[in-house]
Amino acid sequence: MMITKIEIERFSVISLKPFAEILAAINAGIAHPNMADLFSSIQRAKSSAEMEDTLQKTIGPCGLMLFATFDQGAVIDKGVEHGARGVVRLLIGNPLIMASMARHVPDAGSYAPVTVLVDERADGVHISYDRMSSFLAPYGNSEALKIALDLDGKIERLLEQAAS
Repeated sequence: MMITKIEIERFSVISLKPFAEILAAINAGIAHPNMADLFSSIQRAKSSAEMEDTLQKTIGPCGLMLFATFDQGAVIDKGVEHGARGVVRLLIGNPLIMASMARHVPDAGSYAPVTVLVDERADGVHISYDRMSSFLAPYGNSEALKIALDLDGKIERLLEQAAS
């Protein structure tokens, strides 16, 4: 058995913009492929070049796509009189970026796609992301870390734009 300790860096911004507006801005910056169709296309691809071509056609303006959305607010505040507050977890990523990191550090597949949490609180809407580079730093692979840092930049720009 092996246990690796990983110290996580959390990137967060707080915005006074309405929750729905922030969520819409994030969604506008990423692609929304039909995941069943996408995975079927990946399975049918005869080569890595054909698979890459399929994926390149599905990524959004910042090179990212939505894998899943979880409305956690509906669960957290179920039965609360004032109704559910906005708490949404988004799984965002790019399979090509994940693959390039995992070729260097196989455990990278455990961390991708990434989670973005959009959470409505009394002081504003918190938009948070655990940096991929902090997940991969303990593995000591400079190539994987370089890719992770680039991914961090893509995600953080998306979140900062949504918040402003």
